[in-house]
Amino acid sequence: MPKRWRTLPFLVWGLLVPSFALATQPFENTAIVRTIELGGSLVHVTATYAVKALEPGSSVYTVALGQEQRRKTSWVEAKVKGQPKALLLQDLGYDEKSKSFLIGIELPKPLDIDGTVSLVLETVETHATYPWPQSAGQDEEQKLKYNTSLFVISPYHTAVQRTKIKLPSARVISYTTPEDVEEFTLDSPVTKSGATVTYGPYHNIAPSANHAFIDNHQKLVTLHFNYDFPILELTKYKRAAEISHWGANLNIQDEIHLHNGGPTLKGHFSRLHHQTQSFYQRSAPHVLASMHLYLPAGISNVYYYDLIGNVSTSKLRTTPSVSRNVKSPQYSVLEMRPRYPLLGGWNYSFTLGWDSPLQDSASWDARSGRYIIGVPIMTPIPSAVIDDAEVKIILPEGANDIEVYQPFSAIDSNISTHITYLDTTGRRAITFKYKYLTDKHNQLIYVAYKVSLSAHLKKPVAVATAFIILFSLAFGGRRVNLRLHKK
Repeated sequence: MPKRWRTLPFLVWGLLVPSFALATQPFENTAIVRTIELGGSLVHVTATYAVKALEPGSSVYTVALGQEQRRKTSWVEAKVKGQPKALLLQDLGYDEKSKSFLIGIELPKPLDIDGTVSLVLETVETHATYPWPQSAGQDEEQKLKYNTSLFVISPYHTAVQRTKIKLPSARVISYTTPEDVEEFTLDSPVTKSGATVTYGPYHNIAPSANHAFIDNHQKLVTLHFNYDFPILELTKYKRAAEISHWGANLNIQDEIHLHNGGPTLKGHFSRLHHQTQSFYQRSAPHVLASMHLYLPAGISNVYYYDLIGNVSTSKLRTTPSVSRNVKSPQYSVLEMRPRYPLLGGWNYSFTLGWDSPLQDSASWDARSGRYIIGVPIMTPIPSAVIDDAEVKIILPEGANDIEVYQPFSAIDSNISTHITYLDTTGRRAITFKYKYLTDKHNQLIYVAYKVSLSAHLKKPVAVATAFIILFSLAFGGRRVNLRLHKK
C-alpha cells in the first residue's frame, strides 16, 4: 500500500472493490496514447483511450493506476474527447490481484456492440521529479530525473499504445531504452525527436492490469533532463477569508511557507557572485529571485510582509473590477521579490493580504433569502504544489442556515467561533484542510447563508450601547467629588 494518499475529486459510489478477473471483457482499447509533460513540482499526464464496446449496454469503463502512479497523483479528471463536461468517477479502491487502483468512468450513455468513444483521462502528479545530482553549485545547472512505467496498464485488450514524454527543452541527458519488448514491437522501442521522447508504438497487448503481466512485462523507464526554472513547493498554506456586510468587503489573508525543492547549495552562498549573475542576467536556474502572483481584479489595501517587516522591493499593478459577464479574466499582478534569493533547500515565509469589494464575490438569492459567496481556495503560484493547505471562511456575525458547496472533498473540515473587534457572540468560521493542491485545484468554495435583520443590527446596537455607557460614565464622573476637603 502507498505510504501517503492524495486528495482526488472522486464521487464514491460503492464500498466493494471489483476484481479484474472478469469472465468477459465489456470493452477493447483500439488505441491508447499517453502524453507526459514534465515539469518541476508538477507533471501533467493526459491519456487518451479509444474504446470499443464488446457487449450491449456497456456504461462504466474502468481504468487502472499503478501503485507508484497512484501515490504521486493528486488530480484526476475524465472527459469525452472534444467535450468540456467532466464525467463522473467512481473510486473503486485498491485491487490486490492486479496490484493497481481502479477508477470507474461513467459514460454519457451506454454503448451498443461495436460502439466507440474516445475518453481523455487527465491527471496531475506532484513531487514526481527529483534533483539529480542532489546538490549543485551557485552557478551550476539544475538536472532532474523522472520515473514512470513503460506500459499503460488496462483490464482490457489493447490493440496499440504509445507514450510521448515532452521535456522542457531538447537537452536530454539520458533516457531508458527498454529491452525484451520484441513481443510487442519489431521497430525501435524508443525514439527521440527534439524535446519529445516516444516509447512505442506497442501492439497486441493482452489485459495488463494483472499480476502476471506486471511481473513479467512491466518496466520502469527513467529520464534525466535539464530544468531551467526553480522548483517551488509550499509546505504550508493558510488562507483566512473574512466576510463583512457592513463594510461590503471581503478580506483575504494568506500565510505562505515557500520552499525551493531544487538541488541543495554546494558550498557557501556568495552575495557578490549572485549580484554579478543578476547584472549579466545569468542567474542559476535553481535560484528564485522573484516571481509573479496573479491576484483578483479590484483589490485594494494590499499588504505583503515577512518576519522582519514590510518588503518594499515588490511591485503591484492593480486592475479595476470588471463585470461578471466579461469572459476574459482580469488580474492584478504582484511582482514578489523575496528579501533574499531563494536557493535549493531554502525556505521563505511571508504574509499576503488584500481587500476586495464584496459585490465581486457575493450575490443574493431572492427565492431562498440567502447570500451566496464564492471564495477562491488559494492564490495560484505558477508550477507550485501546496503540501498542506488550510482555508478558513469567516462568516458575518449572526449567519445561520449555512450550506457549503465544495468543488472537491476536503480531508477534514470543522466549524468554530471566531471573535474579532465589535463582535458580541462571535462569528461562525468554517475551516477546510487539503493536501497536495495544484493549479487544477484553483476553484471556488461556495457558501450560502442567511442573516436576519436583528443580526444585521446587532453590531450598531452594540456600538451604540458601548458609547452610551461610556458617555454615561463620563457624565456621572464629572459629578462625583473625590476631594477630601471642601473649599
